[in-house]
Parts: sequence; structure tokens; C-alpha cells
Amino acid sequence: MREAAVGQGLLGILGGMGPLAGAAFAARLVALTPAGRDQDHVPALLCNDPRIPDRSSARLGQGEDPLQAMLAGLRLLERAGASLIAIPCNTAHLWYEQMARRTRVPLLHIVEAVCDDLERLGARDPIGLMGTPATLKLGLYQEPLRARGYEVIVPDELGLAQCVAAIAAVKANRPAEAFEPAAACIRALVARGARAVVLGCTELPLAVPHDRRDEFGAVLTDSIDALARAALARCGREAAVPATA
Repeated sequence: MREAAVGQGLLGILGGMGPLAGAAFAARLVALTPAGRDQDHVPALLCNDPRIPDRSSARLGQGEDPLQAMLAGLRLLERAGASLIAIPCNTAHLWYEQMARRTRVPLLHIVEAVCDDLERLGARDPIGLMGTPATLKLGLYQEPLRARGYEVIVPDELGLAQCVAAIAAVKANRPAEAFEPAAACIRALVARGARAVVLGCTELPLAVPHDRRDEFGAVLTDSIDALARAALARCGREAAVPATA
């Protein structure tokens, strides 16, 4: 069942995970909005806080738990008047239930948004899945995808290393260097039979520019755009342009 629309309320964006992904989400929200003037856009407030500890390291037992820092950001957005919150970080959703229980504001779920986007795109399985070591190891996407009837293919050891390299390059503000490792992982998943590939870390859509996504012979779903589409839908809008724009 779809949640009720929130109308013209303020959309809160808990970003900083990483900072470029948070900024890109805000930009794509604007780009995908059907608008003829400033006032047609969704009011949004971006909390782009890079001080939040690394999520993947924390879940793998190698770093500080980010939950309290994420809750602080959510409370800031609550106080600012947000009526809906989007979190453009896939790995952060490993704490989704804890966050949802401790905020009064509805939180969008990025995995649900991506699954909806696969259906919108008419994607056929098997689905190749890219992401951080934590999301892949802990199955953030696997069970929801299987519940929708999709067979899932995850990267092998080399593919995971390529994902990590692409993500690290984007986080270091070198997105041009991220394309080759990300593309190599996509090609390997397609060679293993994937008909669609989930860019399941919000750095990965920045590694693979929209104008190069036709190179792979598979449908690509972009977790930044999927989350932006979900936000627009909850705000009573439909995205105005294709995901490839």
C-alpha cells in the first residue's frame, strides 16, 4: 500500500553520506520535478553533514556507530519543519528501523524506491547488484528484491573491489576516475547474465554518467534518481523526465 502524499510540506534531506551524493540528490530532485517556475518545485532542506561516521566500516565492526549522528541530523530536520525525510545513502538504511522508531517524521526507504524503479523500467531478472561491502554482505537489497520475484547476482571478489574503488574515487571528488572500475563491475555482472543492474550505493550513479549508461546492454537503476522519484510521488508529483536525462 502506498503512503499518503505529503503535499507541499518541506522535504528534509539527510545527506553528507557522502557529501557529493547528498548534493546530487538535491540537484536531481529539482531536475526531475515537473515545473514551469520556481514556485512549482518541492520545498527542500539539505543537511549535508560529512561528520557522520562511515556506515560500511561501522557495520563491519571496524568503526564508530553512526546512529547518534544520523539521529541528530534527523532531529535538526524535524525542528526545521520537515514533513518527510529522504536519506540518500544506501548503507545508512541498515539503521532504517532504529531511525524510523526515533523520529516523528516519515522516512522514505531507498531500497523500496529502487525496487519500484525496477518495476517502472520493466526490468527483467536476473538483477545484478552493486553496493558497499556492508550492504552486500548484510543483504540490504537481496531479500527485498527476491520478495519482488527477482533473481539476484552479486559481484565476485574482484567486482566488489571494483565497487569499492569507484565509491572511493567519488568520495575523493574524482568521479572521472570512478567510471572504469564501476563499468568493469557492471560488465562482469552482465556477462554473468544480469539483465538489469542496481547502482546500490549513492556514489555509483555519480561514477556512471547518464549519457554512458546505454553502453552496457542492461537496464541500470540509479538509487539517487529512484529516491528522488519516490520523494516526488509522496509530494504528489510525477517525475517529468526519463531517468536517463
